[in-house]
Amino acid sequence: MKTNHLQPQKSLIRLCHVVKKYNGIAGEVTALKDINLELQSGEFIIITGKSGAGKTTLINMITGLDRLTSGEVWIKDVPVHQLNPEQAARWRGKSIGVVFQSFELLPTLTILQNVMLPMDFAQQGRLKERRERAMFLLEQMEIAEHAHKLPSAISGGQQQRVAIARAMANDPPILAADEPTGSLDSATAGSVLQVFERLAANGKTVNMVTHDEDIAQIATQHIVLADGEIVWEGTRIK
Repeated sequence: MKTNHLQPQKSLIRLCHVVKKYNGIAGEVTALKDINLELQSGEFIIITGKSGAGKTTLINMITGLDRLTSGEVWIKDVPVHQLNPEQAARWRGKSIGVVFQSFELLPTLTILQNVMLPMDFAQQGRLKERRERAMFLLEQMEIAEHAHKLPSAISGGQQQRVAIARAMANDPPILAADEPTGSLDSATAGSVLQVFERLAANGKTVNMVTHDEDIAQIATQHIVLADGEIVWEGTRIK
């Protein structure tokens, strides 16, 4: 499909005939098969499916962390599929906050310094402003009292809150979370999910990958993948 690059994009996230193939030991594997998807601003989108269904690959296409084999990915009016790795990194730093299951906090930096990292990378404002922004976000995540500790000194749930604060550092319109509650106990996972719900209610677009079908009940849009294809897509009234 040929997309008119001058055409205004009505959806915040738009995938057109996206295909992703990998070359493995057993030969070529198709992780995503002709994915067409439109996601709107301010939605809480949850992507579920069995292991190997293509969930993480789909998120990586949206965030530009991986390159597609064919098709197009548009985030608002940005053709993500046309960006080289350096361009994608710069764009992602301002446009998408990424949250990983394993937190990915730098162990030798304090909580505060970890949250400041995206702002440092994007050279956002002065040092004092970055520090104030980071403290504000830690307060929002109810973890400001741990600002000067190292990640190893706090719990897994607290580390995930720090990771969310870091993802919000440059105030991106989109958050992408890959199994953010996968390594947390049920009570801690519930509190982290409430954070994502609150962010979506305040206008952020949240894309979350999970293997837990029960979590889909809190989504405004639920996408189910199987063998690299969308097999079900539904919405609920907010």
